[in-house]
Amino acid sequence: MQEAIILIAPAVLGLIIGSFLNVCIARLPAGQSVVRPRSRCPSCGKLIRFYDNIPVLSFLLLGGKCRACSCRISLRYPVIEVLTGALTWLFFWKWVSSPLWMAAALLAVYVLIVIAVIDLETMLIADLFSFLLGATGLAASLVNPYFHGGAADRLLASAGGLVFGAGVIWALAWLGKKIYKMDAVGEGDIFLMGGLGALLGWQGVVSTLMMGAFFGSVYGIGLLLMKKAGRRDHMPFGPFLALGGVINLYSLVSPAWFLFF
Repeated sequence: MQEAIILIAPAVLGLIIGSFLNVCIARLPAGQSVVRPRSRCPSCGKLIRFYDNIPVLSFLLLGGKCRACSCRISLRYPVIEVLTGALTWLFFWKWVSSPLWMAAALLAVYVLIVIAVIDLETMLIADLFSFLLGATGLAASLVNPYFHGGAADRLLASAGGLVFGAGVIWALAWLGKKIYKMDAVGEGDIFLMGGLGALLGWQGVVSTLMMGAFFGSVYGIGLLLMKKAGRRDHMPFGPFLALGGVINLYSLVSPAWFLFF
């Protein structure tokens, strides 16, 4: 029994954190506090009782509807909770022997989830999130398993990754502006890639960018085939950079891997 509790505890903690991330995603774009007021139904405004706010379980028991007004609850809420629970479990058991890096990596994962969903819904990335990623990367450079050498070498690798990540996206934005006469990459993506670079170094920047381009292309082609977007329509790049970043945080992917594709 005790072993079972230890085994599932990280996932349960992740579900709870996922519930808080949902609050951040819903309120931060509107400039609202994530602490007060208490959670309410967005349709009828009724307070959500604690027993109706249990991650995933309450959604299932209520049939995906508000108890007070029977309006549909967005499927996004349980999806974010399950995703956060699964990633917390995976990262915990991957990096349990390196707790300081595990804490830094999980913090970055949570921030990336918020960035990805908000960017997908609003096409905006708050610079504060990217700065938080950068600060986390620099602070955790001494325990980062992807960096080597002494303290100065590790800090330099993190700082170099930050500059390289931001610089690469800035160069792509400049080139896109010259070729297409329009913004090809948002300013938020520049800071986001800088923050990821501080965590992953230059190699992580390259593979994250490659994965982001691949995942983004698949998403874009899908929208085109379903006729939900045109060739000149803007699409968010942040969610796909965030996905590549999460994969790299779990296990750094060498850029050379993409030579096989």
